[in-house]
Amino acid sequence: MNEKDFNVGNRIDHPKYGEGVISQNGNVTFKVIFIRGGEIEFSKMSAQFEVLEQSDRENDQPVVNLKEMELMLKTLLDQYNGIEHKVALGNKWTDGVMILQPGNRDLKPKEVPIESFFHKIVMMRDRLRVLEQNINSHSVLTDEEKVNLQQYITRCYGSMTTFNIFFDDKEDFFVGNRG
Repeated sequence: MNEKDFNVGNRIDHPKYGEGVISQNGNVTFKVIFIRGGEIEFSKMSAQFEVLEQSDRENDQPVVNLKEMELMLKTLLDQYNGIEHKVALGNKWTDGVMILQPGNRDLKPKEVPIESFFHKIVMMRDRLRVLEQNINSHSVLTDEEKVNLQQYITRCYGSMTTFNIFFDDKEDFFVGNRG
């Protein structure tokens, strides 16, 4: 699709939601108002619709929004593994050791540096985020399939909340469903 397909005012036909009108054109996303479905936001990378009628508006260029530009840049870098988010280990765990004691006391315990374990947790979280982005931008999956897969990822985050004690900053915490 070309950039003109996303002009505000264009009348479109979406395979799932039917006819609608583009109401907002951002750098990464656009919003469409559908007669039956209300306003829905779509990623430009995975947009699938047919333009029924072009808007009469000339030079309807999207306004550059710093937040959207940051999101677009982050999405591209994440997609190509260009960002490694540095996460701080909580100070109380620095130079700590995790001891895994088998139930059978005749066996030796295993000591693991907490920094090593923490690094593996952070890498798992980062890979879940990349998986989430790949699902959201997938061009073949339906919105329903994307939501179903997202629920599994959310449950994975929820299962990992036990490890939040290792993080220094609450913004780095795993968060599952909030009921």
